[in-house]
Amino acid sequence: MLIDTHAHPLHRLYADVPALAVADYLNQAKAAGVGLVLGVACRREEWAPMLDVAAQNEALRVIAGIHPHDADEAVTETELVGLATSPLVVALGETGFDFYYDNLPDLATQEASFRRHCTVALTHGLPVVIHTRNADADTVRVLRDYPGLAFVLHCFSGSPWLAEQGLALGGYLSFSGMLTFGKKSAELCEIATQAPRDRVLLETDAPYLAPAPQRGQRNDSSLLPHTATALATMWQCNTAEVAELTTTNARRLFTRLA
Repeated sequence: MLIDTHAHPLHRLYADVPALAVADYLNQAKAAGVGLVLGVACRREEWAPMLDVAAQNEALRVIAGIHPHDADEAVTETELVGLATSPLVVALGETGFDFYYDNLPDLATQEASFRRHCTVALTHGLPVVIHTRNADADTVRVLRDYPGLAFVLHCFSGSPWLAEQGLALGGYLSFSGMLTFGKKSAELCEIATQAPRDRVLLETDAPYLAPAPQRGQRNDSSLLPHTATALATMWQCNTAEVAELTTTNARRLFTRLA
């Protein structure tokens, strides 16, 4: 079965009509061939609810931290250690850099938060889930200061240079429904085609980025097989092989899943 390595199943959009409760979300995913979802809690108010749901559902495990959009919340190392020591938490994040919008925290604030996540993750043997947008050079600059850090560039949409540098530093690339977006994602599809098959993960980033043919609708983990099928076409193999490879990769990176 597939692993959705990045989703937000407690997002407020799942309260919209038609509402989708988290138990139904996970059951729907399982019926589609997605046996495990890594739920992202990247704001303080999300940590406890996501951990509570994961404690009651073996099909959900947690990625926790502070998103770069909220880096000015100044997460402490003590808070991150508390998250890292929970057996339900498989990674810290999503953290990193985002300079796409004008009203986001400045470079220094985002970098300080990013470095706290990296320091705690390295100390506790956890990977970091990295969000990077309009920040290729700064992301690589920081990662070079943490040799041995396990990480994934989530929802990869960066340049070939960022892919090359991330892989050279030992990281993984995670691909979303953007692989199904046709001509607009041609460069991304070429990166996915050429990436080492033992360093590729799949994700939905739900409720965002629904793959074709549901593009533009609310996404959820049950739609991940569309992305797996697109990747299988690029790799000239079958979807079952993509599922086996990416699941093996996810369990290698997120060692608490093993």
